[in-house]
Amino acid sequence: MAHGMKRLGMPIAAFVGLVLIGLIGMSWFLNRDALRQAVGAQIRAVTGLEFAVNGSIDVSVFPGSYVSFHDVGLKGGGAGEPALAVDVLTANLRLLPLLLRRFEIADVMMLRPHIRVIRSADGQSNWTPFIDTIARTMKPGADNQLSFSEIRIQDGVLTYQDDANRLSETVGDIDLSLAWPSISRSFAATGQFDWRGERVDGSVSVSDFIAALSGERSGLKARIASAPLKLAFDGSVANRTSMMMEGTLTADSMSLRNAMRWTGQGTPAGTGGFGRFALKARANVVGASIALTNVNVELDGNVAEGVMTYSNNGRQTLQATLAAGALDFTPYVGTVRLLASGARDWNRQLFDLNALTSTDLDMRLSAAKLTVGKSTLGRTALGANLRGGTLALSVGEAQMYGGIARGSFNIARSDAVADVKAQFQLIDVDLQSSASELFGVTKLSGRGNLNVALEATGNSPFGLVQSLDGTATLTGHDGAISGFNVEQLLKRLERRPLSGGGNFRSGSTPYDKLTVAVKFNDGVATAEDVRVDGPTARLTLTGTASVPAREYDLKGVASLISAPNAPPGFDLPFVVQGPWDDPLIFPDPESLIRRSPGAAPLLDAMKDRKTRDAVRSALERFTGQKTLPEAAVSVPGSAPAAEAPKGN
Repeated sequence: MAHGMKRLGMPIAAFVGLVLIGLIGMSWFLNRDALRQAVGAQIRAVTGLEFAVNGSIDVSVFPGSYVSFHDVGLKGGGAGEPALAVDVLTANLRLLPLLLRRFEIADVMMLRPHIRVIRSADGQSNWTPFIDTIARTMKPGADNQLSFSEIRIQDGVLTYQDDANRLSETVGDIDLSLAWPSISRSFAATGQFDWRGERVDGSVSVSDFIAALSGERSGLKARIASAPLKLAFDGSVANRTSMMMEGTLTADSMSLRNAMRWTGQGTPAGTGGFGRFALKARANVVGASIALTNVNVELDGNVAEGVMTYSNNGRQTLQATLAAGALDFTPYVGTVRLLASGARDWNRQLFDLNALTSTDLDMRLSAAKLTVGKSTLGRTALGANLRGGTLALSVGEAQMYGGIARGSFNIARSDAVADVKAQFQLIDVDLQSSASELFGVTKLSGRGNLNVALEATGNSPFGLVQSLDGTATLTGHDGAISGFNVEQLLKRLERRPLSGGGNFRSGSTPYDKLTVAVKFNDGVATAEDVRVDGPTARLTLTGTASVPAREYDLKGVASLISAPNAPPGFDLPFVVQGPWDDPLIFPDPESLIRRSPGAAPLLDAMKDRKTRDAVRSALERFTGQKTLPEAAVSVPGSAPAAEAPKGN
């Protein structure tokens, strides 16, 4: 066996030796001019591109078989810089044909090529004539039997200039392999490049390269993967009059906000939301417009299905109709903080309105469940329209607080100022949850309707509330106002007017009907009709509330009802003052004194300026309140003491 291997190895060694001797001898006697001309002709024949060599030419047969052309430029293309310039273009030769004195290129390597693509305002490209030539040259036929299957690009740079859309991009450090096997009509490109500070892996394969070059329909697979974004397409492409693509599109990003920033799109205001993003859809691309059907999109854990259309004809436009199960809008609404953190003051941070001018939006969204902060809505239909710097949000119908909500919200940008208009209706809702979540009022229960129409102008939430104009009406039934028991208080004061308020801020006042009508003017709300009708007591209120200061300044009258149709019995004026979330409520001192036996002489004495100071001291002892000069009717201050002071 060993002798057999030796006998077989001898001829192989002899053959290798002959090949080496032939290559060494050929390197001495080879006609290098003929080799250079043959290689140049073959590159022109296969690619259709004609190069001008401005530098030196290196030829090597052994140990490596190649021809290197230095400082190469693509001929043609008009005046100006060439469409393609290469520092070193190397053609590697096939070994066996070379022994037979035939020069066949195995592959081509371009070192530091600079590719320039210019698209003029009329849509024509400086590469159009070269693409036409390549398409004609590569068509199969008897006159073209030469072929090589790979071009490698190392450390390349591509610059793209689009005069029509005023775009300019640079792709650097390109390392690509372009392959079109001679036995196939396919084409493939794989490699890496740098774009906008990120390293990108990419691959493209075309099933019929000749058809694609001619603008005819061909299969296309493309993939781009980078840290901010991953994209993939599997379908077909054609370019007869404009680019057309049809197939399956997938996109994936750990942060949609970062991906939009990387691709040069306008990013949403604030810092909340727009994180994890995934999309899969059937895509139809015509020019700069993309129509997506069978869409399955995920954003920040929210999943929706439907159709979308995106176009960028000088201005970005997005249209979408989507349906979802459960959606959480909290991250997006949370970016707009109305109240300053940890304070009772309105937020004074300026609005960021740049997002209103970069994109046009028309979206319809329906959800079986919608969460916004602490609020949870049932089946909801939403609409959003953004055009010309004006954003319009509409709620067609939403199941909310046990009832129905409808409304609209509009923001128009004027320089750095926002013009805001809001209209909404809450129909047959639970007042306890709605008043608590919408307005921070925790002392109201029952069911009712709310109608609000407001408008304001400002560059911050504080600026908006300072200019607030509009109306608000609330009608409620079968509920209660917690924090005080009007019936119990009135009956006690009816018996002993000067007994003080007692524990005035406890208990609750039931009502059969509640009516609130308020008008807003420059941030001040005026009570036009505020009435509470209960089974045994009635309340009416007048006065104002400051929206910027978030404070009440109201006066009211509480009345006992002795019988259903009888006139009111005991009446008690009272005062409501202080912050919205914890106002002070106390009876009017003068009314209590008037109702007390023997108090009339004291009031008459107050008409005499000389005795007023002494009487004021007596009033303070009766009521437990610090009275104002001139014995004002409404006395701001803390709640009355439980009992009037005793003794001197």
